[in-house]
Amino acid sequence: MRPSRQTLIWIIRIAVSAVVLAVIFHIVPFAQVMDAIQRLPLWVWGAGFALFLIGHALTAAKWWMLIGADMPFGRAFRAHLAGLGANLALPGVAGGDVVRAALVLPVTKDKGRLAMGSLADRLIDTVSLALVALVGAWFAFATALESALEIMAVLIGISIAAIVAVRFLGPPLGAWALKRAGEGKVGKLLARVGELLVDFARRPGLLLACLVLSIAVQCLFVGINIAFASALGMTLSDAAWFYAWAAAKIIAILPISLGGLGVREASMAALLQPFGADYGAVIAVGLIWQTVLYASGLLGILIQSGLSVLPGRAKPSANDTPSQTRQI
Repeated sequence: MRPSRQTLIWIIRIAVSAVVLAVIFHIVPFAQVMDAIQRLPLWVWGAGFALFLIGHALTAAKWWMLIGADMPFGRAFRAHLAGLGANLALPGVAGGDVVRAALVLPVTKDKGRLAMGSLADRLIDTVSLALVALVGAWFAFATALESALEIMAVLIGISIAAIVAVRFLGPPLGAWALKRAGEGKVGKLLARVGELLVDFARRPGLLLACLVLSIAVQCLFVGINIAFASALGMTLSDAAWFYAWAAAKIIAILPISLGGLGVREASMAALLQPFGADYGAVIAVGLIWQTVLYASGLLGILIQSGLSVLPGRAKPSANDTPSQTRQI
């Protein structure tokens, strides 16, 4: 019996992660990496995990605003956490996006807005990651500015300039995209992007708030990794971490591995090599970050599972419509 296409994809991704990890531990002995990981104080990991959850609360708020905010924020946040859990079983960012959208679909008033807002959320996060990587690279390689505050100030300035550009260029660019959108998946995607540009041009304040939120969350996540590295005795510039961490995350998004496992760590270590980083210590920081990702995913699964078995969850309240009885 031939394996299905999905099973084959799973096998390939697992194999890629396994091969990359094997190469990593051939270069750096596994015992050396584990020794570095064990030096991390537990309270530092716990603080990083708590800040990670705060960051994802902000990410959920951004998504909630983009899809219309026509449901309680708690519902959107639980769906977002469930999406984090889905990424454990559905490698790649899209898996989690699909799950969280499906979980709020029964209670959203505007299904089209849900689809458009979810697409906008992914585009904004991708843009913010690219900005963090590019600005970090500029500071790390070409200027004397290195601190996180300086980097964030420049990122906010770029964000404001980008919003002003969308405000004035959004309508003509959106009209151009809609005019050239044809049939098929590419045509539909182009049409949606065109609609997004027109919509954002009408609401630049919302776009600015969401972009700044996304950049702030990415910077928070970089800060957590810097704290982990400092606890392990690493002394690299903030700019180098902003550049390498964001760039490695972009590389890890590619659907070639098991949720970026191995690929993210190897990429980050290679990108930090020019700054004199110890390869083993960078790998250790990357794997510690993976434990934070897995812990948050498991938390999302536990919350989703717990809510699904609570008694009376399927009973509609006086204000519920029939389509709202399917609870998270």
